[in-house]
Order: sequence, then C-alpha cells, then structure tokens
Amino acid sequence: MPLVPTAAILDAAAGHGVGAFNVIQIEHAQAAVAGAEAAGAAVVLQISENCVRYHGDLEPITAATLAVARRAAVPVAVHLDHIETAELVDEGLRLGVGSIMFDASALPYDSNVERTAAVVRRCHDAGVLVEAELGEIGGKDGVHAPGARTDPGEAADFVAATGVDALAVAVGTSHAMLTRDARLDLDLIAAIRAAVPVPLVLHGSSGVPDDSLAAAVRAGITKVNIATHLNAVFTAAVRAGLVDASLVDTRKYLGPARAAVAVEVARLLGVLRAIPAWKIGTPA
Repeated sequence: MPLVPTAAILDAAAGHGVGAFNVIQIEHAQAAVAGAEAAGAAVVLQISENCVRYHGDLEPITAATLAVARRAAVPVAVHLDHIETAELVDEGLRLGVGSIMFDASALPYDSNVERTAAVVRRCHDAGVLVEAELGEIGGKDGVHAPGARTDPGEAADFVAATGVDALAVAVGTSHAMLTRDARLDLDLIAAIRAAVPVPLVLHGSSGVPDDSLAAAVRAGITKVNIATHLNAVFTAAVRAGLVDASLVDTRKYLGPARAAVAVEVARLLGVLRAIPAWKIGTPA
C-alpha cells in the first residue's frame, strides 16, 4: 500500500480511532509502521517542530519518514505536528507531507483565526489537509495545564472562519505526561463533536489510560496523538540493553527498543479500534 494522504485515513474513520505517533528518529517511524502492519491498520506518522529543532532541518527526517511510509504494507500518512512558522509550512508542502497541524493556539483568538486561515488557503491550494488547535493544550514545555477547555460554540465558529479540516481540542489532556491518569471530559467531547463538522483530535494522549482512550473515540474523537508514552517504552528498552557495559553497537539496543515500540503501537491501535487497512482506498 503506498503512502496515502491524511485525508484518506480521516475520511474512512467513522467508528474508528486514528493512531498518530510521533517520529524522532527513523527507528520511531519504522516501529510505528511495523506495529500498524501487525495490527493490519492505517496509521499516521507525525513530525513535530520540536523534532525539526532536534535535527536542525526538516528535510532529512521527513524524507526518511516518507520513505518508510512508501514501503509500508498498510496505509500510512505523514503529518507535520505543532508547526508555528509559515516557512516550515511551505517546506512541508514542498516535501510532500499529507497534512500539517498549524499551531497558533497561544495567540489571541482573532490572531489565531487570521494566521490559521492564511495557512489553510496555502495548504488547500496544494491539496493538503490542515489541523489546528483551539483551547491551548498545556504541557509542551513540561507544564501541565489540565484546566484548559475548548468551548463548543467557539470551536464551531473557529472552523467556519478558518476552513480547517481537523481540530485539536482541549478536553482534559496535557502534553508530555509521564503518568496515564488524565481525566477526560467525555461530555465535552460529545458536545464539541455535535457542534463541529470536522474530525476532532486528542493531543496529549500519552497521559490517558486505555479505557478512556476507547471512550474518547466513542464520544467523538477521531485522531489520537501519542508521543511521550512511546518514548518511555523506547527508553526503557534502551536502558535495559545498556545494563551490559560492554555494549557499544547502537543496533544492539536501538533494535530492541524499536521492536518494543512496535508491539505497543499494535496494542494501542487495538485499543483505538483503528481503521483496518482494507478500508482505505489506494490513491490515484
């Protein structure tokens, strides 16, 4: 199955959750695809602006991730996550990503609308889906802000004013959580789902326990972003390998870490009732 646009996965998602997993090194991309193949499910690979800063450039890690996606046996989309600059938006379009999450959520509402609408126009001209965020979700710098909430009416107005294709909402999660004890407002998810005509996205999902992830999908969440939880799985496997002080071949500890993440991705896709690969049509 070739690389697919993110829209192809989201459009087929009725009744299913879409697992969206962040890439830091190529091993993360390989692990997420291996897990998706084991689950027989579609998946989204995400590259954040923080990841770009780590690598110093968008192109190398994006090119590698796109290459992994093209060789997958299941539908895979590549998405840019929490992009805050027009320059990275333009570069992502040039490289051929399937969607871009443009994040102006820290700005006042009117500024968020203005900047997001401009990015939507540029991306739609290129046939690329845009996700945005309303109701700033805390924790990107390690500070939890579980009190942030998205207002359903404001969300509907924001989507109408910007033309975005998917909306990240604040419903009780926080980025970078190391414990899985976030309490979701399922009634709020349902209310936003009733008010908003585009797929809803749950950021900060690493802090959400399995039963709540499944309940969030039932309540109206479509795309579920998970990063920190898989980083913890990866790091635990690396630590276990490095107990052997004579181990210097990076393949000997990165390989098991990649395999551990693949197993967890497959498990999480089951929790989310992820879209079976056969439901995604082959793009023209």
